[in-house]
Amino acid sequence: MTKEIERKFLVTGDFKKHAIKSYKIAQGYLSVVPERTVRIRIRDQQGFITIKGIGNASGTTRFEWEKEIPVNEAENLLLLCEPTTIEKIRYIVPENDNLYFEVDEFFGKNKGLIIAEIELPHENTSFTKPSWLGEEVTGEQKYYNAMLAKKPFSEW
Repeated sequence: MTKEIERKFLVTGDFKKHAIKSYKIAQGYLSVVPERTVRIRIRDQQGFITIKGIGNASGTTRFEWEKEIPVNEAENLLLLCEPTTIEKIRYIVPENDNLYFEVDEFFGKNKGLIIAEIELPHENTSFTKPSWLGEEVTGEQKYYNAMLAKKPFSEW
């Protein structure tokens, strides 16, 4: 199991011209309790199952385990997930040689929401905030994808 250290931000400007690639993602949740989430994801034509633990006090760090699974198994598991499948396009935007932002543009019931995440090697790693990055929402549970599946952005 590895540790995931990330910070999340709302996106308020044009980031797409900086993206170097993008993926179509559909994901659902078999478990959304705070102590552990179990996610099924299809990214383009790859399937994944991911288990995440509860975050630390700041919301930046938590345990994460992910394994690739056949896409047909992921499709079948999505049928068992909680209501509201997350639909999004993920854009990869470099920050520097070693870091990058993953910017999620949501669709379906979460249309209108755009969130950027940056994974860091350490909680105190510094990075440059681009002009298109807005308010930090790290640790705000309503912005977690698992919570967006339970209470979509359109219902706020």
